[in-house]
Amino acid sequence: MNQLKLFIELTRLKKPIGFMLLFWPCIWGLTIVYDFNSDSFKYFFYITLFLGGSILMRSAGCIVNDIVDKNFDKKVERTKDRPIASGKVSIKLGLFYTLVLCSLAFLILVNFNSFTILMALASMPLAFTYPLMKRITYWPQLFLGITFNYGLILAWISITNQISIIPIIFYLGAIFWTLGYDTIYGFQDIKDDEIIGVKSTSIKFKKNPKKFLFIFFSTFLISLIFIGFLENFKIFYFMFLIFPILQLLNFQIKKLNFEDKNDCLNKFKSNNFLGLLIFINILVGKLI
Repeated sequence: MNQLKLFIELTRLKKPIGFMLLFWPCIWGLTIVYDFNSDSFKYFFYITLFLGGSILMRSAGCIVNDIVDKNFDKKVERTKDRPIASGKVSIKLGLFYTLVLCSLAFLILVNFNSFTILMALASMPLAFTYPLMKRITYWPQLFLGITFNYGLILAWISITNQISIIPIIFYLGAIFWTLGYDTIYGFQDIKDDEIIGVKSTSIKFKKNPKKFLFIFFSTFLISLIFIGFLENFKIFYFMFLIFPILQLLNFQIKKLNFEDKNDCLNKFKSNNFLGLLIFINILVGKLI
């Protein structure tokens, strides 16, 4: 029972925000490309597959991150008690868990077409080298965005078996979304990170963070507008965009207190709701 608790803690399964931020781009890409005049079974089946894959790969990513960051985590107040940093779980056992999780994820992956499988496997090196980026660049959040939103591309090609300009624009915009929310998240550890030498966009833009958050989130919102035009969505889609705009620019930026760790965490977590808003927005565009 104790090992189960440690496994849940290690994989952050009690913190669904992590895998939901991985899942939302998948469901966005799937919903925007799916023909709802056809049988809906495949749509809901693929949603289940992407959710399962998001949970498994997020869990594996957490373990790899904790292994790589073991020595850093020991020095940061928020992370010092993590199972690997505290020595409760060995690196060897952590690697075993990672192998099992990735194997289960592969069993999900083989349900898709060959192009989707190939593209997913091609992204693996990036997914598992992300934890190293905070050592060499102030832009690790950029690499996180490239990794976390990749499911949007996979969802599109799982239906069409090809790539096009629409998912590319959406994907690039979503990367800026991740740049924004993970910069907010990074302000929780900014003091410890500066002491131990960890780099982040939170540190890079600490003198005027709201300016850069506005740029990041605005770029994401502009991509949503472009998507609406390219998909020939009706006016209702554009009208409904007011809700994501208010959530990002008013709630997450204007009302954000960078000095309050709890507020930073709450604003970060609110991106799960933002993901739902975008999903509903796409449904409005597709069905109304």
